[in-house]
Amino acid sequence: MESDDVTPAAVSSEWVGTPRPRRRAGLSIYSILLIMLLSVSVLSSIVVGVIGYLNGTQALRAIATEKLIEIRENRAREVTQLFGTIENAVRLSAMNETSKQAAVAFADGFQQLEATQLPADQAEDVGDYYDDTFAPVLTDATGQSVDGGAFTPKDPAAEYLQYHYVIPYDSWEDAIQVDDAGDGSAWSAAHAKYHEYYRAMTELQQFEDVLMIDTEGNVVYTAFKGVDLGTNLLDGPYRLSNLADAYREVMSRNIVGDVVLSDFASYSPSVGAPAGWAVTPIEVDDQIVGALAIELPIDRINEVMTVGGQWQDNGLGETGETYLVGRDGLMRSISRELTSSPQDYQAAAVAAGLSPAAAALSVRNGDTLLQQEIVGDAVSRAQSGEDGALVERDYLGRDSIVAYGPVDIDSLGWVVVAQESVEEAMAPVEDFTRNLILSTAAMIIFVCLLSLVLAQIFVRPLRRLKLAAQRIAAGDEGVQVDAGSSDELADVASAFNDMSRSLQAKSHLIEQQEKANEALILSFMPEGMADRYKHGDEAITQDNDDVTVIFADIVGFEEIALAMSSEEAVTRLNDLIRVFDEAAERFGVERVRTTRQSYVASVGLGTPRVDNARRAVEFAIELNTILERYSAQQGVELGLRAGLDSGQVTSGLIGRARIVYDMWGDAVNLAYRVQGDYDEAGIYITQRVADRLPDTITLQPAGEVDTKSGSQRVWRVETAVPVVEG
Repeated sequence: MESDDVTPAAVSSEWVGTPRPRRRAGLSIYSILLIMLLSVSVLSSIVVGVIGYLNGTQALRAIATEKLIEIRENRAREVTQLFGTIENAVRLSAMNETSKQAAVAFADGFQQLEATQLPADQAEDVGDYYDDTFAPVLTDATGQSVDGGAFTPKDPAAEYLQYHYVIPYDSWEDAIQVDDAGDGSAWSAAHAKYHEYYRAMTELQQFEDVLMIDTEGNVVYTAFKGVDLGTNLLDGPYRLSNLADAYREVMSRNIVGDVVLSDFASYSPSVGAPAGWAVTPIEVDDQIVGALAIELPIDRINEVMTVGGQWQDNGLGETGETYLVGRDGLMRSISRELTSSPQDYQAAAVAAGLSPAAAALSVRNGDTLLQQEIVGDAVSRAQSGEDGALVERDYLGRDSIVAYGPVDIDSLGWVVVAQESVEEAMAPVEDFTRNLILSTAAMIIFVCLLSLVLAQIFVRPLRRLKLAAQRIAAGDEGVQVDAGSSDELADVASAFNDMSRSLQAKSHLIEQQEKANEALILSFMPEGMADRYKHGDEAITQDNDDVTVIFADIVGFEEIALAMSSEEAVTRLNDLIRVFDEAAERFGVERVRTTRQSYVASVGLGTPRVDNARRAVEFAIELNTILERYSAQQGVELGLRAGLDSGQVTSGLIGRARIVYDMWGDAVNLAYRVQGDYDEAGIYITQRVADRLPDTITLQPAGEVDTKSGSQRVWRVETAVPVVEG
């Protein structure tokens, strides 16, 4: 054998001739793991953050849109109900007896005044009122020059009524409180009688005014005593007004209970303020005697659209609002910004394109009705009958989410809009984005620190596994991995390759195989015989003096199996055998073998039992019950034919290449004969079994069977016997 000693000179000479190959510089496992963890974690955090931002933005925008659509639907429903209430109110008022009597009385009183001429000084006072009071006020309200003479009444009745009921009062609020001017006319008498009713109607319903018009177009009564009192709507100064149009339409229809709605328009008697009307005819004795007109309540409409000023409580936040728009693209309700800050509204509306005059007039009148123009796709689509939501610049120049839709109010053609600025609606997105950025940054920092720790944790076991694998390759078993140092991936792979070839893996596989073999052997032979078989015994038998043997056939299975495939028949049989085995375990019965339709078992063979006969009979009764239940569930006819005998039995293993566990003896043979001698299903037992049964089991004679020791009586067990499991 060569010596292991090597001289320094030899070593030096060897290295000079064959230089050691150097490893190329590269990243260690630790570095690779650290880079991988950091890259995956950071990129994942960023991707999740971006996806969360996009999904969150879309979700919040959808929520804001759905909220505005719901608010729009609520306001549309409320304003539709309001107009339904108004129509019903004017319809019912025109149909009651008070209105019928008042229409006749006011018309008659008005006709009497046609023959009354005011004194010159009183007529001059009426003219001065229009020149000095009405014309300047109307000019200031409309911004247009007005000639008072164009509105001065020429009709004697109109001049008379306005002298006594209009010009004496500084305001409409004062005029409506007067019941009788004290002039002694028939008209004043009618007014004293009926005015209280219409005053209450006006104030309680918040109507702008209530008018009564005769069949000739004369305004024979007004609640607030405006300058339209006594004028004629067919040829007077207001013949081109929307009230005159509504009156002509309702009179031409001549339908009692019909209500004509007139959209808002500038109305001079209201000092240029917009007025809308609901007009219905008044009928007396099947004759139309006039019409009742109410001026639409602007305040009630505004209250519905502004939800009583409770915008925030109704989900509209700081900038949200709802409003109505007519066919002409002008507002039919008030702007929220005007109610909150008139100066800010004026500046924003003018900046957004509204004329300074219209903005100033809205601020002066305190309403945007017929002043604020609304343009955009939302209103255009709503006027076309569509509903939906979109983002566009609103009438104040703000980017807003706008929900739009038509309003079902007769022929007015209004649309409803609910809007909220994008900035406010998407404010949660900013908070969400900020929180998302902060949480993502915190997550990245945490992941970086965690990656440093995890890289150390991941690499440390690799080194320990290398040392353990080397020990296993040396022949050790059950090696425990202790803390150690790190190594490269190539060394770890080599260590795992060595470990895969180690004896521990082989011995583990062998042990598992042995356990499987032992479980297989115990499945078809008793544990005692299995031990003798494993130790190499050739003749393995066991004698038992007191064993009850059960031979049980499933009657009828062969017939129903003919209608099945082989696979289905085996499946059905296996299901039954499984249930039989479960019952056997409960009753302490030991299955010996099974065939296609037979079940052979014993009681007292493996484990001696003093009550083996009782257990065997009760087990047979249970099998019969199982088959009856199975037959009822499956719709088949199966029965049990079982033979039982008690006595001496020998069991053992037969064969070596193919081992079979079986039992034999007189008790086995007789049980088989008893079972085979009868065609009918039933449980048949020998006298030896019957002698050992309790009285609770009912028996019926079934004949005799010849044996080597003589004849034995055979009994049939009544199956309807209560069974007590042991």
